[in-house]
Amino acid sequence: MSKTIFITGASSGLGKAAAKLFQSRGWSVIATMRNPENETELNQLKNIILLPLDVTDAEQIKSTVEKTLVQHDIDVVFNNAGYGLMGALEGLSDGKILRQIDTNLLGVIRVTQAFIPHFRKNKKGLFISTTSIGGFMGFPLSSIYHATKFALEGWSESMHFELKKFGISIKTVAPGGILTDFAGRSLDMNTHAEYQEIETKLFAGVDEAFKSASTAEQIAEVVYEAATDGKDQVRYLAGADAHMFYSRRMEIGKEAFIQEIGKQFAG
Repeated sequence: MSKTIFITGASSGLGKAAAKLFQSRGWSVIATMRNPENETELNQLKNIILLPLDVTDAEQIKSTVEKTLVQHDIDVVFNNAGYGLMGALEGLSDGKILRQIDTNLLGVIRVTQAFIPHFRKNKKGLFISTTSIGGFMGFPLSSIYHATKFALEGWSESMHFELKKFGISIKTVAPGGILTDFAGRSLDMNTHAEYQEIETKLFAGVDEAFKSASTAEQIAEVVYEAATDGKDQVRYLAGADAHMFYSRRMEIGKEAFIQEIGKQFAG
Protein backbone atom coordinates (compact mmCIF):
# COMPACT_ATOMS: atom_id res chain seq x y z
CA MET A 1 0.00 0.00 0.00
CA SER A 2 1.52 3.30 -1.10
CA LYS A 3 2.14 6.12 1.33
CA THR A 4 1.08 9.75 0.92
CA ILE A 5 3.10 12.92 1.51
CA PHE A 6 1.71 16.44 1.86
CA ILE A 7 4.16 19.11 0.62
CA THR A 8 4.00 22.88 1.03
CA GLY A 9 5.84 25.20 -1.33
CA ALA A 10 5.83 22.65 -4.15
CA SER A 11 5.79 25.10 -7.08
CA SER A 12 9.57 25.29 -7.46
CA GLY A 13 12.96 24.30 -6.12
CA LEU A 14 13.15 21.71 -3.38
CA GLY A 15 9.39 21.36 -3.01
CA LYS A 16 8.90 20.47 -6.66
CA ALA A 17 11.96 18.20 -6.70
CA ALA A 18 10.65 16.35 -3.64
CA ALA A 19 7.20 15.95 -5.19
CA LYS A 20 8.71 14.39 -8.32
CA LEU A 21 11.08 12.14 -6.34
CA PHE A 22 8.43 10.75 -4.00
CA GLN A 23 6.03 10.23 -6.93
CA SER A 24 8.73 8.36 -8.86
CA ARG A 25 9.16 5.99 -5.91
CA GLY A 26 5.52 5.03 -5.68
CA TRP A 27 4.17 7.60 -3.22
CA SER A 28 0.99 9.59 -3.62
CA VAL A 29 1.74 13.31 -3.38
CA ILE A 30 -0.43 16.22 -2.29
CA ALA A 31 1.54 19.15 -3.73
CA THR A 32 0.41 22.52 -2.41
CA MET A 33 1.32 26.01 -3.58
CA ARG A 34 -0.16 29.48 -3.66
CA ASN A 35 -1.16 29.35 -7.34
CA PRO A 36 -1.62 25.75 -8.54
CA GLU A 37 -3.36 27.00 -11.68
CA ASN A 38 0.06 28.16 -12.93
CA GLU A 39 1.70 24.73 -12.51
CA THR A 40 2.39 22.95 -15.80
CA GLU A 41 4.67 20.06 -14.81
CA LEU A 42 3.45 18.34 -11.65
CA ASN A 43 -0.14 18.23 -12.92
CA GLN A 44 1.01 15.93 -15.71
CA LEU A 45 2.25 13.26 -13.29
CA LYS A 46 0.21 10.34 -11.99
CA ASN A 47 -0.66 10.28 -8.28
CA ILE A 48 0.12 13.98 -7.74
CA ILE A 49 -2.76 16.19 -6.62
CA LEU A 50 -2.35 19.97 -6.65
CA LEU A 51 -4.04 22.09 -4.00
CA PRO A 52 -3.93 25.83 -3.26
CA LEU A 53 -2.20 26.75 -0.02
CA ASP A 54 -0.73 30.00 1.26
CA VAL A 55 0.95 29.19 4.58
CA THR A 56 0.37 32.76 5.78
CA ASP A 57 -3.40 32.21 5.52
CA ALA A 58 -4.49 30.44 8.72
CA GLU A 59 -8.06 29.84 7.52
CA GLN A 60 -6.92 28.37 4.20
CA ILE A 61 -4.57 26.03 6.04
CA LYS A 62 -7.44 24.73 8.17
CA SER A 63 -9.79 24.23 5.22
CA THR A 64 -7.16 22.67 2.94
CA VAL A 65 -5.99 20.24 5.63
CA GLU A 66 -9.57 19.29 6.50
CA LYS A 67 -10.44 18.64 2.84
CA THR A 68 -7.25 16.64 2.39
CA LEU A 69 -7.86 14.40 5.39
CA VAL A 70 -11.40 13.59 4.27
CA GLN A 71 -9.98 11.98 1.13
CA HIS A 72 -6.42 10.94 2.05
CA ASP A 73 -4.56 9.26 4.89
CA ILE A 74 -1.42 11.39 5.15
CA ASP A 75 1.78 9.68 6.32
CA VAL A 76 4.30 12.52 6.01
CA VAL A 77 3.94 16.30 6.05
CA PHE A 78 6.85 18.15 4.43
CA ASN A 79 6.85 21.78 5.57
CA ASN A 80 8.92 23.33 2.81
CA ALA A 81 7.35 26.70 1.96
CA GLY A 82 9.71 29.56 2.67
CA TYR A 83 12.07 32.14 1.23
CA GLY A 84 15.17 34.13 2.18
CA LEU A 85 15.06 37.78 3.24
CA MET A 86 18.44 39.50 2.92
CA GLY A 87 19.40 43.01 3.93
CA ALA A 88 20.54 45.09 6.89
CA LEU A 89 17.95 45.12 9.66
CA GLU A 90 18.04 48.92 9.69
CA GLY A 91 16.61 49.03 6.20
CA LEU A 92 13.88 46.39 6.53
CA SER A 93 10.27 47.48 6.77
CA ASP A 94 8.04 46.04 9.47
CA GLY A 95 5.95 44.48 6.70
CA LYS A 96 8.93 42.57 5.30
CA ILE A 97 9.97 41.38 8.76
CA LEU A 98 6.46 40.16 9.54
CA ARG A 99 6.10 38.43 6.15
CA GLN A 100 9.37 36.53 6.67
CA ILE A 101 8.36 35.31 10.13
CA ASP A 102 4.81 34.57 8.99
CA THR A 103 5.99 32.42 6.07
CA ASN A 104 9.09 30.68 7.37
CA LEU A 105 8.10 30.10 10.99
CA LEU A 106 4.40 30.59 11.66
CA GLY A 107 3.43 28.82 8.43
CA VAL A 108 5.25 25.68 9.55
CA ILE A 109 3.73 25.87 13.02
CA ARG A 110 0.20 26.34 11.63
CA VAL A 111 0.41 23.45 9.17
CA THR A 112 1.88 21.16 11.82
CA GLN A 113 -0.79 22.07 14.35
CA ALA A 114 -3.51 21.31 11.80
CA PHE A 115 -2.21 17.78 11.17
CA ILE A 116 -1.36 16.73 14.75
CA PRO A 117 -4.88 15.46 15.66
CA HIS A 118 -4.87 13.19 12.57
CA PHE A 119 -1.45 11.75 13.40
CA ARG A 120 -2.29 11.39 17.09
CA LYS A 121 -5.46 9.48 16.27
CA ASN A 122 -3.51 7.14 13.98
CA LYS A 123 -0.64 6.86 16.50
CA LYS A 124 1.82 7.49 13.65
CA GLY A 125 3.01 10.21 11.32
CA LEU A 126 6.05 12.29 10.46
CA PHE A 127 6.67 16.00 10.07
CA ILE A 128 9.72 17.15 8.11
CA SER A 129 10.60 20.84 7.91
CA THR A 130 13.10 22.55 5.64
CA THR A 131 15.39 24.62 7.81
CA SER A 132 18.89 25.63 6.70
CA ILE A 133 22.52 25.52 7.71
CA GLY A 134 21.46 29.06 8.61
CA GLY A 135 19.50 27.51 11.46
CA PHE A 136 22.79 26.59 13.16
CA MET A 137 24.96 29.61 12.34
CA GLY A 138 24.50 33.22 11.31
CA PHE A 139 25.86 35.09 8.32
CA PRO A 140 25.75 38.86 7.73
CA LEU A 141 22.67 40.65 6.39
CA SER A 142 20.22 37.80 6.96
CA SER A 143 19.20 38.35 10.58
CA ILE A 144 15.45 37.80 10.20
CA TYR A 145 15.93 34.76 7.95
CA HIS A 146 18.28 33.28 10.56
CA ALA A 147 15.82 34.15 13.31
CA THR A 148 13.18 32.00 11.61
CA LYS A 149 15.51 29.08 10.89
CA PHE A 150 17.08 29.04 14.37
CA ALA A 151 13.53 29.17 15.75
CA LEU A 152 12.44 26.19 13.64
CA GLU A 153 15.37 24.12 14.88
CA GLY A 154 14.59 24.85 18.53
CA TRP A 155 10.86 24.40 18.01
CA SER A 156 11.41 21.03 16.31
CA GLU A 157 13.61 19.79 19.12
CA SER A 158 10.94 20.69 21.67
CA MET A 159 8.17 19.17 19.53
CA HIS A 160 10.18 15.94 19.27
CA PHE A 161 9.56 15.33 23.00
CA GLU A 162 5.96 16.52 22.82
CA LEU A 163 4.92 14.24 19.96
CA LYS A 164 6.98 11.11 20.59
CA LYS A 165 4.57 9.56 23.12
CA PHE A 166 1.90 9.53 20.39
CA GLY A 167 4.10 7.74 17.86
CA ILE A 168 4.65 10.94 15.88
CA SER A 169 8.11 11.99 14.66
CA ILE A 170 9.43 15.40 13.68
CA LYS A 171 12.60 16.05 11.68
CA THR A 172 14.45 18.92 10.04
CA VAL A 173 16.42 18.93 6.80
CA ALA A 174 19.03 21.69 6.79
CA PRO A 175 20.46 22.42 3.33
CA GLY A 176 23.26 24.73 2.38
CA GLY A 177 22.91 26.50 -0.95
CA ILE A 178 20.49 25.11 -3.52
CA LEU A 179 21.28 25.85 -7.17
CA THR A 180 18.78 27.98 -9.14
CA ASP A 181 16.47 28.34 -6.15
CA PHE A 182 17.83 30.64 -3.46
CA ALA A 183 19.09 33.36 -5.79
CA GLY A 184 15.86 33.38 -7.77
CA ARG A 185 12.25 33.54 -6.66
CA SER A 186 13.07 32.42 -3.13
CA LEU A 187 15.19 35.47 -2.29
CA ASP A 188 14.07 38.95 -1.28
CA MET A 189 17.18 41.15 -1.35
CA ASN A 190 17.24 44.64 0.15
CA THR A 191 20.15 47.08 -0.16
CA HIS A 192 21.06 50.02 2.08
CA ALA A 193 23.61 52.73 1.25
CA GLU A 194 25.25 52.61 4.69
CA TYR A 195 25.96 48.89 4.33
CA GLN A 196 27.26 48.89 0.75
CA GLU A 197 30.73 47.62 1.65
CA ILE A 198 29.49 44.60 3.58
CA GLU A 199 26.84 43.94 0.89
CA THR A 200 29.50 43.86 -1.83
CA LYS A 201 31.67 41.44 0.14
CA LEU A 202 28.76 39.23 1.10
CA PHE A 203 27.21 38.99 -2.35
CA ALA A 204 30.63 38.18 -3.85
CA GLY A 205 31.02 35.51 -1.18
CA VAL A 206 27.55 34.13 -1.91
CA ASP A 207 28.39 33.84 -5.61
CA GLU A 208 31.55 31.92 -4.73
CA ALA A 209 29.76 29.71 -2.20
CA PHE A 210 27.13 28.69 -4.74
CA LYS A 211 29.83 26.98 -6.79
CA SER A 212 29.62 24.19 -4.18
CA ALA A 213 25.85 24.33 -3.82
CA SER A 214 23.66 21.28 -4.29
CA THR A 215 20.88 20.73 -6.77
CA ALA A 216 17.31 20.62 -5.51
CA GLU A 217 17.25 16.96 -6.56
CA GLN A 218 20.23 16.16 -4.30
CA ILE A 219 18.56 17.78 -1.30
CA ALA A 220 15.30 15.99 -2.10
CA GLU A 221 17.16 12.70 -1.67
CA VAL A 222 17.95 13.70 1.93
CA VAL A 223 14.27 14.51 2.49
CA TYR A 224 13.41 11.05 1.17
CA GLU A 225 16.01 9.49 3.48
CA ALA A 226 14.50 11.31 6.47
CA ALA A 227 11.03 10.15 5.44
CA THR A 228 11.93 6.49 5.04
CA ASP A 229 14.90 5.56 7.26
CA GLY A 230 12.79 5.00 10.40
CA LYS A 231 15.47 6.61 12.59
CA ASP A 232 14.70 8.49 15.78
CA GLN A 233 16.80 11.38 14.50
CA VAL A 234 15.74 15.02 14.49
CA ARG A 235 18.30 16.79 12.28
CA TYR A 236 19.65 16.01 8.80
CA LEU A 237 22.30 18.21 7.22
CA ALA A 238 21.98 18.30 3.44
CA GLY A 239 24.67 19.22 0.93
CA ALA A 240 28.47 19.23 0.95
CA ASP A 241 28.63 22.93 1.84
CA ALA A 242 26.33 22.50 4.85
CA HIS A 243 28.47 19.64 6.14
CA MET A 244 31.64 21.70 5.54
CA PHE A 245 30.38 24.74 7.46
CA TYR A 246 29.01 22.66 10.31
CA SER A 247 32.19 20.58 10.65
CA ARG A 248 34.34 23.72 10.69
CA ARG A 249 32.18 25.31 13.39
CA MET A 250 32.37 22.16 15.53
CA GLU A 251 36.13 21.87 14.95
CA ILE A 252 37.18 25.37 16.01
CA GLY A 253 34.23 26.28 18.26
CA LYS A 254 31.38 28.72 17.86
CA GLU A 255 33.20 31.90 18.88
CA ALA A 256 36.23 31.23 16.68
CA PHE A 257 33.89 30.43 13.79
CA ILE A 258 32.08 33.74 14.27
CA GLN A 259 35.41 35.56 14.13
CA GLU A 260 36.37 33.63 10.99
CA ILE A 261 33.14 34.50 9.21
CA GLY A 262 33.46 38.10 10.32
CA LYS A 263 36.91 38.44 8.73
CA GLN A 264 35.69 36.83 5.53
CA PHE A 265 32.48 38.78 4.99
CA ALA A 266 32.21 41.69 7.38
CA GLY A 267 35.80 42.90 7.23
